Amino acid sequence: MDQRATGDFLARKRKEKNMTQMVLAEALGVSNKTISKWETGKCMPDYSIIEQLCKELDITVSELLDGEDRTDKSVRVYDDEQVLGLIKRIQNLENQCTLLYGFILIVIGLAMMSLHDNFGGSAFRDFIAGVLLGMSVAEMLAGVYITVRGLVNLKR
Repeated sequence: MDQRATGDFLARKRKEKNMTQMVLAEALGVSNKTISKWETGKCMPDYSIIEQLCKELDITVSELLDGEDRTDKSVRVYDDEQVLGLIKRIQNLENQCTLLYGFILIVIGLAMMSLHDNFGGSAFRDFIAGVLLGMSVAEMLAGVYITVRGLVNLKR
């Protein structure tokens, strides 16, 4: 799947329907900047909106993924439900990896915090202990942020 080809296809279909990015965005409940990102190939639509997008543009999911109109000569045949299920599973896996990264950052932050307790005594060692403490707090905050973001995306 070529994101740029899919984006060009989306833009062409939207223009064929005489729709602006704003009109399509309102119909889908997203921003016009999101439509722009899809059309420039910077990102792809979320699985939860693909079916509605295809209905708005009168295209099939396989046409969307191919980035071209289906012709009788097309050898690719997709079952829309299977493709949507596959996209959903891929996005769920990505969210689960995000959760894992968040937990790893939290654990590393806790380990660094325990190292911080073992330093001290001289000015240099106090400095190192302070750096370790700062890094551990930053890592744990980043881990919490990433974990929460992953949980929110997982619930969608």
